[in-house]
Amino acid sequence: MDDITALILDDHAAFRRGFARLDDARDEQELLAIWEALALHLDIHAEAEEAILYPHLVRHGDDGEAETADAVGDHNKIRDAIAESKLHPVGSEQWWAAVWQARRENSEHLAEEEDEALPDFRRHAGTELRAELGRRWLTFYGEHKNGRNLPFRDKDPERYVREHR
Repeated sequence: MDDITALILDDHAAFRRGFARLDDARDEQELLAIWEALALHLDIHAEAEEAILYPHLVRHGDDGEAETADAVGDHNKIRDAIAESKLHPVGSEQWWAAVWQARRENSEHLAEEEDEALPDFRRHAGTELRAELGRRWLTFYGEHKNGRNLPFRDKDPERYVREHR
């Protein structure tokens, strides 16, 4: 069974490894290769959560509306930092500032999601739903490989919650 919460946690571990690889990179070419892959994964992951997980959490969690609004806001901050990084030469002070902003926002988001949203979802979603959403998650990644057909645009958190209640 591909439980969506386990798949999300797998992505979280990959993000932590990706940021650690940036710490070890020694030149701009290596930084660019690591960051481009990591930034794309972060963007796809946010879109996947907003398409698959959060429409269910917002309706069924103990604090689903607040957790969902917070998560969408976090995704916006991460997307904005990724977009900012693309405006600067790789390895420059401004590039690093944007990358570190993405890292800080992502670290905070992962902690909140792992400590609040995912446990809330697991309490309210049966194994069949979690497996079905896991299948949808894997299909989403397959259909949007390399970010194909994804807009990577910020969303208004309150509007998102209203539209998915």
